[in-house]
Amino acid sequence: MAPYASDDSTTGGEADEQGSRRRRAARYVVPVTVIGVAAATIGLVPALADSGDPDLPEITAQQLIEKIAESDVEQLSGTVKITTDLGLPDLGGLESGLLSGAASGGDGSSADPTAKLTRLASGTHTLRVAADGPDRQKLSLLEDAAEYSVIHNGKDVWAYDSKSGEVYHGTGAQSPKAGKEQPPATPKDFAEEVLKAVDDTTSVTVDGTARVADRDAYKLVVKPKQSGSTVGAVTVAVDAETGMPLKFTLVPASGGSAVVDAGFTKVDFSRPAASTFDFTPPEGAKVTEEKDAGKDFGKGFGKDFEKDLEKHAPKSGKDLGRDGDGMKTIGEGWNAIATFDTGGEGVPSGGGGDLGGFVDSLGDKVTGEFSSGTVFSTRLINALVTDDGQVYVGAVTKDALVKAADAGK
Repeated sequence: MAPYASDDSTTGGEADEQGSRRRRAARYVVPVTVIGVAAATIGLVPALADSGDPDLPEITAQQLIEKIAESDVEQLSGTVKITTDLGLPDLGGLESGLLSGAASGGDGSSADPTAKLTRLASGTHTLRVAADGPDRQKLSLLEDAAEYSVIHNGKDVWAYDSKSGEVYHGTGAQSPKAGKEQPPATPKDFAEEVLKAVDDTTSVTVDGTARVADRDAYKLVVKPKQSGSTVGAVTVAVDAETGMPLKFTLVPASGGSAVVDAGFTKVDFSRPAASTFDFTPPEGAKVTEEKDAGKDFGKGFGKDFEKDLEKHAPKSGKDLGRDGDGMKTIGEGWNAIATFDTGGEGVPSGGGGDLGGFVDSLGDKVTGEFSSGTVFSTRLINALVTDDGQVYVGAVTKDALVKAADAGK
């Protein structure tokens, strides 16, 4: 989340009033942003099924990275599982509602993938996946007595929620779900994002072999060399034959269970039947076209809220590391910290009534040369919001954020 821009066509009074509303909104949205960033960091990676250590020819880390890069798998189908443990606070289901509402734009369809798939940010989920080249993919989230599916076939993207009976429809021309802006959908996607971070601050080794989804695989281990990162290690199980990542595990520096443990339990590299990607809305289903989704989002925050949010808000967790309007990056590699100014006060404290007490329960008060603020934490992403509205966020420790804030004064 970045500072909101003002509209030069407004009068001074109107600008002050709109700016005040936006600052108040920013104060309360920042804690939710931390959860959203964590969810975006996870993306849609599918879990594990390994047994035994196959005897494979030796391979170097560089050769294994090249094998991943050269992998040309375009057809597959299988069953996958994802387990995530971000250590989010127990909000009695409120965090799911906040994420879904923010993602869908408030009044969107229950079948909107952006909202529905935020469920993968916590717990264990089973999915079925299928792909036939860049123009046909299908992902189904299996739920109790229900199924949710996203189907991309040519220019069309369909999503169907059998529980609500709702359908969501977009086209390749307007839908990011069908293009490069979609979040990672397989261990390969997620591994490629991690390998982009490989530089002098990173240790990359091959740590033996594994058996994943009844396939022989090598284990590639990626670790930060620097201290201060919340990432302990990332392990990618790479199919020995095809070079496609089959399993992805991220362990935090703090220890304990993995933040993400994801990979195929079954996989078949033959071409799926063409009918796999066919979809016709059931008779009587409510169909929401993408251009209509979330059109009421932002009402009550001022006429320019929607425009400003679209212009300045990060589209995904990785966007936080990119310089943008009012945003800059401190440090490098795994210790990079994104910082920006909300343009107003920090989050409400205990003096803010019931809401202040609620926010206090989500974060830890900290002090330093920068003055004071509140740190909101997950097991992977931490964010410091100073009392004067400056935000520091990254996959780094609380102490690293405080040092960055001190250095910024």
